[in-house]
Amino acid sequence: MQEAKNSQRSVVRLGYDGRVHKLFRGPNAQERYENEARVLKYLEARQCPFVPQLLEEYPDRFELVTTNCGARVEQISDAKLDSLFSELITYGVKHDDPFLRNVTYRPSDGRFCLIDFEFSTILDPNLVAEETASNIGLSSIQSIHWSAMTDRGRFRPNNEDSFLAAMLGRNGLSHLGRIGQKTLGDEEYIFAVSDGMGGENSGEFASKIAVQKLTTQLPRHFGVKPRNVRSYCEGVLKELFESIHQELLLLGKHDWNCRKMGTTLTLVWLRSDRLYFAHIGDSRLYFLPAQKSLLQLSHDHSHVGWLRRKGEINERQAREHPRRSVLSQCLGAGHRYLEPQFGVIEAQPGDKIVLCTDGVNEGLWDRGIEELLQSPSSEWADKAPADRLVLSAVQVSGRDNASCVVIEF
Repeated sequence: MQEAKNSQRSVVRLGYDGRVHKLFRGPNAQERYENEARVLKYLEARQCPFVPQLLEEYPDRFELVTTNCGARVEQISDAKLDSLFSELITYGVKHDDPFLRNVTYRPSDGRFCLIDFEFSTILDPNLVAEETASNIGLSSIQSIHWSAMTDRGRFRPNNEDSFLAAMLGRNGLSHLGRIGQKTLGDEEYIFAVSDGMGGENSGEFASKIAVQKLTTQLPRHFGVKPRNVRSYCEGVLKELFESIHQELLLLGKHDWNCRKMGTTLTLVWLRSDRLYFAHIGDSRLYFLPAQKSLLQLSHDHSHVGWLRRKGEINERQAREHPRRSVLSQCLGAGHRYLEPQFGVIEAQPGDKIVLCTDGVNEGLWDRGIEELLQSPSSEWADKAPADRLVLSAVQVSGRDNASCVVIEF
């Protein structure tokens, strides 16, 4: 076997059959060995596609044998690095050593992967009991409720936001009402928000193009049952984002009024008992598990958002930063390269999903969003969840358009 690593904590060797042998040694070797084995089993049960698979265990000598996830990466953008470790959180695991040394590149499918889970945390220990993949994703959810709301705010002359609530079925796509409820069956659901930008009315035009593209491109994928659903859905959404991006760039090139127009886009696609999400820009996707705290799943694609994810600034400092509105990623607006964020959510009864443009989170702190959803005052209790968030944000601030979609399971 070829020795790939020899440190105080472990020895890693590559077998001629392509398998990776990791021998734990040094302080707390048994604890680190057991933790990595437990985390790898958990991630396999949740069908995480970018981590090693555990093949063999030798507890008597603290050794694990796993599949090979490729060669270590020497260089990667900070945004991509952060995206990888954030994506891992959507599978319920936090890597406690989130650095480049734990990133590899797998040439077989062109995928960046994460390794070395001896220092990592399963975020919900109660889920460890779900030991087999067959148990994961079998949801007890029977119906969904949704509400959607948009408002131009108190100062903007027009509304450059757009939202979508739609259902995919055998007869194609049908738009849903602003507020409604459905019993889950074979249908699929799409919810989205977009926040346009640009001179004149081009921002409004851009956000509408993004939403319209969803309604024309996603129906063709209804009912398709690929072998790897997650990979397939991510590929579909990636193609969709690229299509919108190219159309906006083309319009900007040939129409002076559309020059530099762009839009954010945040969407969820409910199918196969899971929500597949895609995001770019500074609109937001929040996840509020039943009886737990609000979690922002989306990344604010800006330097300020990056600073906050690194822990260098807090929410207050981010809101006061002079460059808080400068985006590093969006659809159109002359951007040459796209790096959207993709992920998957496994919702349970009582969970809530929030999609909103920045006019909502600018008016409300994260804590305010959570309180309006979990324990609204009598002033807001009789209103639909999306109405509470948008109307409250406009009341508090109103400097920007505000749009929101709330999905309740």
